[in-house]
Amino acid sequence: MPDAILRLALPSPLRRLFDYRAPVGVLREQLQPGMRLRVPFGRREMIGILVEVTDTSEVPVEKLKPALALLDATPPLPPALFKLCLWTSQYYQHSLGDTLSWALPVLLRQGEPAEARQERFWSVVPGASVDDPRIARAPRQREALTTLAQHPHGVAHQLLSKLMLSKDSLDLLLAKNLVQVEIRRHAPGARHEHWLAQPELPLNAEQRAAYEAIRAGFDSYHAFLLAGVTGSGKTEVYLQLIRETLEAGKQALVLIPEINLGPQTLARFEQRFNARIALLHSAVNDRERLDAWLAARDGEADIIIGTRSALFTPMKNPGLIIIDEEHDGSYKQQEGLRYHARDLALVRARQENIPIVLGSATPSLESLHNAYTGRYGLLRLNERAGGAKQPRFLRLDVKSRPLDSGISGPMQQAIGQTLANGQQVLVFLNRRGFAPTLLCHDCGWMSECSRCDARMTVHQRYGELRCHHCGNVERTPRQCPKCNKVDLRPVGAGTERAEERLAILFPDYPVLRVDRDSTSRKDAMNQLFATIQKGQPCILVGTQMLAKGHHFPRVTLVSILDADGGLFSGDFRASERMAQLIVQVAGRAGR
Repeated sequence: MPDAILRLALPSPLRRLFDYRAPVGVLREQLQPGMRLRVPFGRREMIGILVEVTDTSEVPVEKLKPALALLDATPPLPPALFKLCLWTSQYYQHSLGDTLSWALPVLLRQGEPAEARQERFWSVVPGASVDDPRIARAPRQREALTTLAQHPHGVAHQLLSKLMLSKDSLDLLLAKNLVQVEIRRHAPGARHEHWLAQPELPLNAEQRAAYEAIRAGFDSYHAFLLAGVTGSGKTEVYLQLIRETLEAGKQALVLIPEINLGPQTLARFEQRFNARIALLHSAVNDRERLDAWLAARDGEADIIIGTRSALFTPMKNPGLIIIDEEHDGSYKQQEGLRYHARDLALVRARQENIPIVLGSATPSLESLHNAYTGRYGLLRLNERAGGAKQPRFLRLDVKSRPLDSGISGPMQQAIGQTLANGQQVLVFLNRRGFAPTLLCHDCGWMSECSRCDARMTVHQRYGELRCHHCGNVERTPRQCPKCNKVDLRPVGAGTERAEERLAILFPDYPVLRVDRDSTSRKDAMNQLFATIQKGQPCILVGTQMLAKGHHFPRVTLVSILDADGGLFSGDFRASERMAQLIVQVAGRAGR
């Protein structure tokens, strides 16, 4: 029988497979598509995914290199997800190796074992004594042994510092065979018998009709577009559908558009369910992401919540996929594998034969078209839950009005009156920084990026010009680089400028800025939202981060600055995006 030839997909831009001989000592019967192998590639080593085992190759067999090692006993990617990656690679005309690499957590791409976390536990060896003569003149080792003896079941390695146990002392005790280290697999939590941690809210007639329609399609693939106005209770419909899924012994995947929605969504799900919930997004560290990914694959996570990349999370018992804010542009990957998570989720749901729900107050035009032509079931929620009223829109023409950092006089009056009534105000300006550009008033020079064609945004607080397109950062010049004059003026308004001016106009009220710059520090977003949820009168200034899915019960006025600015984008969907953004941000009021 000829030697087995392995066709591998490697993480490279080349849209082809690479042939290798099997590793030494590995039998053909051990090899399955989806397994990872370490292989030589030029002068380096790479992790490849086995696509097929064959007997022939275009390259002479004697010239083929053997793979170095087989890394898996079973494929880490289930067959359904492997099939989805094959489809994705073909549809988006992207390298299969790179596509499979996107689908795997970082640690698996680096060759880590596809196993649940294993913890090291330190314990005292039976018969070991503090009076052992080998540690008679080592007080720290005696102290460590005494502390460890108080924990007969062992102490986890990550808890050593909390018990004031020195790793150096324990290593010396280990060498003397007085303590031992045991590797234990991280034990998963058991499935709960009663899923609800708190009672469900009663559904109104529209919510009930939507819930029953989706529930009727639970046995196979069905796509539903849940088009509900802001505050109509779409999330409550999701929660009750997920409860139905959990009771059937299956898992639910919930995709959200932004990382900053993660903690809020997780908190709401934890309050409602006695379930094992996994959270996956780019802010989660590599180890935690791998643990969550494996828990979902092995059926140890009941609900998976994540941003677009969580779409590639395997599920042992898939039951339901929910795409919240399905219209959002964040679901489109803009680099590398340029996939759209919403569209791929539909493909995955069809392949897994499970229902999928697309929810939005402002559905995308293509989703509306699919609903009108019968490809999706269209479910509408036209009334706000709990009897809340729809926001009233007032258009303010500022052509002939003087503006103070983009804020007109009537808007200042409305903000002041709302604050005086003890309510909160949301000021929306979809532009980070202090000003969109720096202008020389003498020669007309404007700050343009030296690395791309975009203009540099003024960030006055840091004394920098930043390109929001490519990430280039420069110090703010003291004089014009073209004419050497010093009359440089920031032109236009950004969130920094609006925050600064509002703090001067309303000194008695806190002004909270919520954008990518102010929330870049760990836990900064949670701290800001905790302050907002206290309900004290304040002004929130922010970009589109504030427009999606947040619940601010004390916000009764939304002020949108430069509301028509989105129309001047180069995007052919600019008018659609602008309308969606205005409706979404207005929906934060009066909930």
